[in-house]
Amino acid sequence: MMPNLPPLLLLPGLLCNAELWQNQINALKSIVDCRVADTTRHDSIAAIAEDVLRDAPPRFALAGLSMGGYVAMEIMRRAPERVTKLALLDTSARADTPEQKERRRLLLAMASHGQFKGVTPRLLPLLIHPNRLHDEALTHIIMHMAEKVGRDAFANQQTAIMNRSDSRDSLKNIACPTLVIGGRQDVLTPPELVEEIAAGIKGAHLEIIEDCGHLSALEQPQKVNSLMKAWLDA
Repeated sequence: MMPNLPPLLLLPGLLCNAELWQNQINALKSIVDCRVADTTRHDSIAAIAEDVLRDAPPRFALAGLSMGGYVAMEIMRRAPERVTKLALLDTSARADTPEQKERRRLLLAMASHGQFKGVTPRLLPLLIHPNRLHDEALTHIIMHMAEKVGRDAFANQQTAIMNRSDSRDSLKNIACPTLVIGGRQDVLTPPELVEEIAAGIKGAHLEIIEDCGHLSALEQPQKVNSLMKAWLDA
């Protein structure tokens, strides 16, 4: 921890941990005290948000990717006065569709029947740009994170995601400086969904990153680092 620097709280996505944000932590450590929250201990977005707020400093900048974005939007509903700046990456303000819920139930069933190690390879084509599927350094990080998060936390996270609230109506209440990032080739949260978030938040800055899938912080770290530095400096 760097107590003399303003805190930046980082929220990982599904089956992700601090490794998701390591490039940003390294790039931003001279200007912010980066802290990665645990998003694995509860099976509802509301409970995760309360857990994060309980451990967080009184005031902080906040960044969430994918599921981390769902938690960030819940935090903005519960304690907007504590958040100085907000960054939402590769996420959606919408609740799951019935089809999305069914896909999650199938993955949960796989995991509960001893096939947890098969979940991440099945998800990989949805998580990164097609051209990166044979990038062993990148895929190793994703697989390693999933292994560390584990089956029980995966079940918590998927249950939380399936039952999350629709956040579109609350976007208009967000008043802090907000950065919204999406990947051009993100198939899980395509550009129109992140554009919808940016349109709902007054003054939000939107960036769509080219040649990028769902895990922008890992896939295009230099671009994300540059955007987050400008957001923090503004």
